[in-house]
Amino acid sequence: MSYKQIKWMILLIPTLTVGVWEYVRHQFLLPYISMDLGNWLTPVMVYVVSITLVTKLFRNMERIQKELEKERAAKAVLESREKLAKELHDGIAQSLFLLSVQVERLESKRKQEKHLEEVYAIRKTVHEVNRYVRQSIANLRYDSQSQSASPTLDSVSLRNQIGRMIRDTPIPINLEWDIKDEDFTAKEKIELLACMREAVVNIQKHAKASEGWIMGENKNGYRLITIKDNGRGFAGDPFAMKDRYGLHIMKERLKTMNWNLKLYREQEYTVVQFSQDGEHV
Repeated sequence: MSYKQIKWMILLIPTLTVGVWEYVRHQFLLPYISMDLGNWLTPVMVYVVSITLVTKLFRNMERIQKELEKERAAKAVLESREKLAKELHDGIAQSLFLLSVQVERLESKRKQEKHLEEVYAIRKTVHEVNRYVRQSIANLRYDSQSQSASPTLDSVSLRNQIGRMIRDTPIPINLEWDIKDEDFTAKEKIELLACMREAVVNIQKHAKASEGWIMGENKNGYRLITIKDNGRGFAGDPFAMKDRYGLHIMKERLKTMNWNLKLYREQEYTVVQFSQDGEHV
């Protein structure tokens, strides 16, 4: 029942009740009910009808009003997020991209080996900030396109966030997730999601894989997150290569939470594992 229909029902029910009662009383009940008794029964009947029917309609109207207010608030939040995403993209992200290009030119034109470490440090910082900004833009715009009336509540769930990330990935990623959301702190959710996104991007861009897996396990209270793919893998120690900015950033983010990162080959698969200090892998 719509909001307008409820209002009309609230107005019409008492009126129709009195009208029908008075007609029946005067046409059929006058030999049995006196005028005084009938006059007393009229307000009693209106009161009973109001308590039983009209009160329920008022509750429905209040519920609809709260839902409308909630939708308006959610819409205002989504518009603000879209505006912020646009400002980030048009301003900071493009400036960072230009700065990254300039640093690459600087690196290609370097003549002195002593400047190499400084160039790598600058590129790493630019790469990290650019990744953070673009990740924020993606999160803001994805939530602003959600059909849910309260997308910010849904976005709290780490499993839901991983599901969104998988749906945006062109290669099939299988999700097996057995860790409860309350087992993570808010900081862990943010950092782990960013690290998983980085691992999935690596699968997509570098591994040339046709399939991937994300697994979250809780073994006797020990949390283990595994990202696996059937791609071409890697040679040597990837952490020893200074230009692997994504891996270094991922490792540093995990380290700030006392989590460990392992990267290895297992048969025909490349495996990335996250585990907290003291947890068994």
